[in-house]
Amino acid sequence: MTEAIINLETVNPIEFFGINNSKFEILKRRFPLLKLLSRGTQIKLSGQPDEVNAAQAKIGQVIQFLERNGHMSENYFSKILGDEESEGGPAEEVVANDILVFGPNGKVVRAKTANQKAMAAACEKNDIIFAIGPAGTGKTYTAVALAVRALKNKAVRKIILTRPAVEAGENLGFLPGDLKEKIDPYLRPLYDALDDMIPSDKLNYYMTNRIIEIAPLAYMRGRTLDNAFIILDEAQNTTDLQIKMFLTRIGPSAKAVITGDMTQVDLPKNQKSGLIKASRILRNIDGIAYIQLDEADVVRHRLVKAIIRAYDKDQEREDEAEEKRKNHKFEPTPQQDKP
Repeated sequence: MTEAIINLETVNPIEFFGINNSKFEILKRRFPLLKLLSRGTQIKLSGQPDEVNAAQAKIGQVIQFLERNGHMSENYFSKILGDEESEGGPAEEVVANDILVFGPNGKVVRAKTANQKAMAAACEKNDIIFAIGPAGTGKTYTAVALAVRALKNKAVRKIILTRPAVEAGENLGFLPGDLKEKIDPYLRPLYDALDDMIPSDKLNYYMTNRIIEIAPLAYMRGRTLDNAFIILDEAQNTTDLQIKMFLTRIGPSAKAVITGDMTQVDLPKNQKSGLIKASRILRNIDGIAYIQLDEADVVRHRLVKAIIRAYDKDQEREDEAEEKRKNHKFEPTPQQDKP
């Protein structure tokens, strides 16, 4: 007879045991030869060594999944335990590696496209990721999901979200209110992503206690950002000095994702985007990954792909026309033969 005790301190016991112990009953049925007792955040296993070892391995898989995602349906719980009678579960649970995080009410946030999955994979192996692509490709949303997952897994202690406060082709004029009310319009897309992934009461707690911090890029100067997952959004609107300042804030135990869209630069015409230079000169540094998203990654309305394609083709035509003008300008004037 062998005994083993498994601690559940890193997961929500309700998610493990289920409502009215429904999942715990599934576990008991899966291992009928074992004696299983639950005591608070512990499970005690008693039985033959091979049975105890098998149960420990399966419970370990459940704990690992819950640590990463926070939620698991009863059907997927049965699947992990090897219950052959369980029916096919929701599509989002079939490939667990695609799941980034579970939001409120069990909403699944997952990497939907090849390049979004590449972002998630790059984040596992690199500390700085450049994710560049057109609107609607899920750059910011995927980056926020990766940050929330890292926070839930205790890989970082806080999330810092920042973007340059540059108006998108409009002059917004004077904004009333305190500092937070003035900068919130610029940061609204980041709030929207967080609302999808964290319950409102918990998000308020995180924001109040500065576990999640959202601030303009200018407020990063002079700081050392460590034990944090940092996202620089709309990086195409940074200058060379701004993006260099941001990248040199990163501490030894931090991860950073820089997102941007080269086709939507809102800087004054006399300023160049710092993202262009940074993505070029930093591309081959070990520990920095570069993910290029394209129209195939668009997850918004189907017409967004067509809109992006139309603008790309129009830009190509303008570039070709400009190149022809340049070539024509520098063509030598033919010399007429003198009589």
